[in-house]
Amino acid sequence: MKQRELIFRVTLLVVAVACVIGWINAPVALCSGILINLFFGDSSTKRLNGYSKYLLQWSIVGLGFGINLFHAAEAGAKGLWLTVGSIAFTFVIGILLAKLLRIESKIAMLITSGTAICGGSAIAAVAPSIEASEEQTSLSLGAVFLLNAIALFLFPAVGKLLNMSHAEFGYWSAIAIHDTSSVVGAASVYGTDSLRIATTVKLERSLWIIPTALSLSYAYRSKKSSVKIPYFILFFVGAMVVGTYVKLPTVLVDGVGLVSKRALNVALLLIGTSLSVGAVKAVGFRPLLFAVAVWLLVAILAAILVLLGV
Repeated sequence: MKQRELIFRVTLLVVAVACVIGWINAPVALCSGILINLFFGDSSTKRLNGYSKYLLQWSIVGLGFGINLFHAAEAGAKGLWLTVGSIAFTFVIGILLAKLLRIESKIAMLITSGTAICGGSAIAAVAPSIEASEEQTSLSLGAVFLLNAIALFLFPAVGKLLNMSHAEFGYWSAIAIHDTSSVVGAASVYGTDSLRIATTVKLERSLWIIPTALSLSYAYRSKKSSVKIPYFILFFVGAMVVGTYVKLPTVLVDGVGLVSKRALNVALLLIGTSLSVGAVKAVGFRPLLFAVAVWLLVAILAAILVLLGV
């Protein structure tokens, strides 16, 4: 084993243990992953992507046991029109800005889809539907992931600056942050109620991957119309049903919730190792400018609507 890879593994293990113990929260975990990859990472770090994906999904399922089904349904119903409206707004803005900035059509559509729905998952689902190349997909993922990392640090601070309640922050983060991982991470830092609302609304939003990918497949006349359905959302709903109707011991529910939050931090640590300087540089100025512009417009509008209680 190369010395660089050995240092990478040992450092990653030490920080992962710190996440499990609770010494490191979500933003610091993500930042640690980025720094570890920057100083010690190599091509072998790509293997961690699969682990982070499944760890994140099962962490979210575990959080479901502590969420009341009726409270979740209420939050989902209230956030439904915000979800639909913001997705439509994002695609309209994305199409207009792409023409203004002369962004390649498929790259613009991938970034817009990631901003509108659920970041990297949406991009991965939409890419084959519009027959995007590996380079176009990688550029879009790089842009969205960079902003996703920034949002994890920025949103809790802005939420407190705007004096958002836990509920308001939950809705805002679910609408305006790209990936589910950073939505849950930011909401967990902000508060328990924020986490409950943000998780429910974001997963409801994730279901829009299916009609979006199918619609774009038709629009681009793509033959690759298969879409990966996020089945873990069904397990999340099942966990809420069990937590609501089965009288589980409080210590068990609290224990599962605690383990899930700590596991989420480990997932964010692993996700951080996938961001490299090369990936950021490869995105280019105009696609990154496009991604930032779409994201800021969506985030600002969502914040206004949430604060107005609309």
